[in-house]
Amino acid sequence: MQTTQHYPIGTAGKPWSQNEKRQWREGVTIKRSYQEEVVEKIHQLDKQFDVDSYGALSYDKDRYPLYCLSSKNWDESKPTVLITGGVHGYETSGVQGALKFAKDSAELYMDEFNIVIAPCVSPWGYETINRWNPNAVDPNRSFYSNSPSEEASYLMARVNQLNPLVHIDLHETTDTDETEFRPALAARDGEAYIEGTIPDGFYTVGDSQNPVPEFQKAVIDSVKRVTHIAPADENGELIGSPMVQFGVINYPMKELGLCGGMTNCAYTTTTEVYPDSPKVTDDECNDAQVAAIIGALNYVKARL
Repeated sequence: MQTTQHYPIGTAGKPWSQNEKRQWREGVTIKRSYQEEVVEKIHQLDKQFDVDSYGALSYDKDRYPLYCLSSKNWDESKPTVLITGGVHGYETSGVQGALKFAKDSAELYMDEFNIVIAPCVSPWGYETINRWNPNAVDPNRSFYSNSPSEEASYLMARVNQLNPLVHIDLHETTDTDETEFRPALAARDGEAYIEGTIPDGFYTVGDSQNPVPEFQKAVIDSVKRVTHIAPADENGELIGSPMVQFGVINYPMKELGLCGGMTNCAYTTTTEVYPDSPKVTDDECNDAQVAAIIGALNYVKARL
């Protein structure tokens, strides 16, 4: 259904110029601390992982260094697992779930895998609770050559030589997707805003070019022990895409420039937690992300 709602920035039907983007950016405020909530936790893991900075965002290099956690005693004979969180910085459990897995569960998989975790790909977005970066660019549509997103470019450079077997990208679908971020996207691009729905529950997004359905099922089966899985809507869809199995939809990852498609790994999944459900707490959302990683790794481990 098309709505008559008009986003407060810009002219209906006209894409934003740099003036509108600047107006949008000037209305964004800092709401939480990347240094306190993320960086401090990363450095507390330096006995379990090698901690390295793979860049710093030009918006404020001192405030926004980018960090990876990597297995100590790296072994080239082992397959590599890549875990990414906070590509959309506002999706809190992606960041905190990645850190919780690193702290509590990663050691269980160190014998079989090299593990690399980028817990917060978009720290400016984390602090401002935003989907975009300051240039009104969505990092999770920007994983391609000559990317317009510093966040995506730095991460691609960091993982370029990894050749991971598994990539798990941790996300959320929130009510603000419909109240703020999708209306803003329509306004930025000069398009009509078409109202959508937000699924109540967890689901995954596979790669339509490499869907690995049994792998996706293993993730869903692990998560449903922690939280509820999103049912399909009346059209058999989740956020406008056909549900291909319980709790799973597929996107063309590379074509859309998604983080989940930036490597040629054999197994990839993008998680989607729904933190606004009255049925869950913040801790349960973090636990769902951890359960997704565990389900994925147990599935792959059994097939090594």
